[in-house]
Parts: sequence; C-alpha cells; structure tokens
Amino acid sequence: MSKKGQIVAALLAPHPPHIVYAENPPQNEPTAECGWEVLRWGYERLRRDLEAVDYDTIVILSPHWQTYIGTHFLGVEHFKSLSVDPIFPNLFRFHYDLHVDVDLAESIEAEARSAGLVTKMMRNPDFRVDYGTIVSCHMTRPEWDKPIVGISSNRSEAFYNPEVMQEQAIALGRATRDAIERSGKRVLLISSNSLSHRHFTTESDVPEDMSNEHITNHHQYLWDMQAIEMLRNGRTREFIDIMPEFTEHAVGETDSGALSWLISALDFPSYNAELYAYGTVIGTGNAVIGWFPTVEVN
Repeated sequence: MSKKGQIVAALLAPHPPHIVYAENPPQNEPTAECGWEVLRWGYERLRRDLEAVDYDTIVILSPHWQTYIGTHFLGVEHFKSLSVDPIFPNLFRFHYDLHVDVDLAESIEAEARSAGLVTKMMRNPDFRVDYGTIVSCHMTRPEWDKPIVGISSNRSEAFYNPEVMQEQAIALGRATRDAIERSGKRVLLISSNSLSHRHFTTESDVPEDMSNEHITNHHQYLWDMQAIEMLRNGRTREFIDIMPEFTEHAVGETDSGALSWLISALDFPSYNAELYAYGTVIGTGNAVIGWFPTVEVN
C-alpha cells in the first residue's frame, strides 16, 4: 500500500518586493541599506521553524498570476529568467532559477477538473513566473532547493463577487488536499498574499526610509487585527464566514482566493497558528503566519 501524502506545514507568506530588495540577495540587481525589518525578521523565525519540517514540494497560489478563464498550473519542469516588478522596477529585478513538480501539478489539476472547476496546465517554456510566487518562495526558502507547484488566481471575484471567489477557492483547496494525499508527498502550502491592500500612491525618495512607513488607514488596520486574531486562535471557519466582508472593506488581497484555498486545504484548522510578524509595506498590511498540522513549534 502506498504511503499517504500530507500537508506538513502551511504559510500565509506575503510578497511585497520591498522585503527581497531589503534582503539584498545576489539574485536581485538593486541594493538597499535596510528596511521592513519586522517582516524580514519574522521570515527568519519562520525559516528556523521550517528546519524541523521535512517536505518534498512547495505548493503556492499567487495573486499576481491572474487568469480569467479558470485556474492554471505551471506545467514545465524548469524556469529561468528575469522578473521585473512592473510598479517597482527600481526595487525588484530578480534573476530566478526554479524547478516545478510537474507530476504533482498535473495531479492537482486533474483533481480540480474532476471537481467541476475550469483548469488548464501552462506548458509555455518561455512563461515569466510572477513576482508574487518568486518573493514568497524566496523569503520562505532562499536556497531554492525544493520544487514548486505554481497555481494561478482565478479572478472570479472580479467577474462575479467575493462569494463566488470563495466557493471556487474552497473547492480548489479540497482538490489540492486530495491530490497531495494520493501523491505520497510531504508538502508545504503557501498562500502568497497581504491582508489589507490599499497602497500609498507615491514613493519616498529613499524607499527604505522607515519613517515614512505606516498603515494606510486605521480602518484597514482594525480589519487586519480581527483577521489575525481569528487565524491565531483557530477560528478559521468564522474567518471564512467574514472573508467577503474583509475582502471588500479592507481592500484585501484575499480577493485572489489564496487564503481561502489554504484554509480549505487544511480542512479549516481549529488549532492555533503561529504569528511570526505583522508589518506594513507602502501602506498594506502583511502578516507572516504558519500552521503546523504535524509538528510542535517551540
């Protein structure tokens, strides 16, 4: 009898390009003096805890791979190119080199299609991987020594409403879990998104000048705090219930469906999540949070 696969950890791992810029990795051309330390140090603590977790593959859903007809999956074994952020090319010009677990991607795609979702495998070898996928994966595993499964954001919230987005994301989460269990693999899930997501409209002369960094408004901060409180304390079903309101009123990047997908794939965890950091980037609210279904975190 084959071994049952499992989700061994899951992360809310936001992807502002600023935090990679501030890390000064060799892959990124621009260099910074400092910046956004609370989030970067939170990622450091997360990486330390992940050292205790054995996993084969990273499965990630990113808001910045946007597909308007169905959910797409990376279906090419290797991608190597330059990613340039369209809004912040002065901060993020990242040379990436990544591998894809095509077998698992095809299994999740088939499971989602069987569940009635519209899906497609992305087979273009010249496809440019989105910066959300790159930033979240880099901040989680800067060694780039694990294959990934990249999943697009089906923008059903834009065509319909947050309720339809959530319904499809929850179905995709179930399909993801079922495919992982049949695969025999140990998987790390990543929801690559901020919480509140109203940006500043101008950038300071020195982007890493933290004297200019704060949440855009108190209203969205209160929504972020409510979301974090629920997630930290295992109230994921309650959070899913208010997700459409959160998405609308906090201008949440949860409109991508990524966090609903992750919570569904974890089967609505009632155990506490680990909060590693909360911080703002150009006015957006970002939380680094981990769920560890099989591992005790000190």
